[in-house]
Amino acid sequence: MGGGKMHADEIDLDVSDVRRLIAAQFPQWADLPVERIESAGTANAMFRLGGAMAVRLPRIEGAAGDVEKEHRWLPRLAPSLPVAVPVPLVKGIPDDGFPWPWAVYQWLDGETPAVGCIAEPGRLAKDLAEFVAALRRIDPADGPASYRSEPLAARDATTRAAIEELRSVVDPGAATAAWEAALGAPAWPGPAVWIHADLQPGNVLLADGRLSAVIDFGCLGLGDPAVDLIAAWYVLPAEARGVFRSALERDDAAWERGRGWALSIALDELRYYQDTNPVMASIARRVIHAVLTGT
Repeated sequence: MGGGKMHADEIDLDVSDVRRLIAAQFPQWADLPVERIESAGTANAMFRLGGAMAVRLPRIEGAAGDVEKEHRWLPRLAPSLPVAVPVPLVKGIPDDGFPWPWAVYQWLDGETPAVGCIAEPGRLAKDLAEFVAALRRIDPADGPASYRSEPLAARDATTRAAIEELRSVVDPGAATAAWEAALGAPAWPGPAVWIHADLQPGNVLLADGRLSAVIDFGCLGLGDPAVDLIAAWYVLPAEARGVFRSALERDDAAWERGRGWALSIALDELRYYQDTNPVMASIARRVIHAVLTGT
């Protein structure tokens, strides 16, 4: 297995590995072409299988549980959502060459957004708000905790450590002030609701400028709805953030917590990926700048 690594415990995968797994476990697809999908994803490797399927394999042990979670919950959530989400087809099992569960999904067409090149950012803001609102309305009974289910204050030590470590590339005073403002916002008073928790550019797909699909539900679960407000800084340009907020009717406390989540996540990503994932690091830098400057 070859390729560069982002994690010390990462398994590298190439086309030959996927062909072997498919041939051994799903021989009906053994003759289909396999093509690696280049992405900034950090937890899973993606390959296109034929023209209508995608193979998703965990890079690290921590992502292995996502397979079961997506197979269980995506079919239940999908009918209540306004856009397409991944459709799990089959689950692969570990073998001597690959230690974790993996999965095959239906292929979803679409393009990931580039923040400076969105044709109708206001329309996209409304589409994203509709998705977030629909997800939140789904009955949370028996839902798992989100990967980002902790209160914002639980991230205080790691966020301050990231600010200190990145002080040569991030204004530590401005970052600390923004972080402390978020910590000072009232906590979410309600019960936990369904959240995607990772609404980044690589996890949303557009068709003809409209939101057509949301993918990668590895962080899916129950938590503070403010976590999904990170889309305002990760996906949308400044002029569309107000549209997104108005469509969701979020109060000042929720917006401030969402801003804090975006800052904390981006700082952590920049610290971790600045030397191993240039795309992810670039997105994180842009998000930090947007949070601190409002642009």
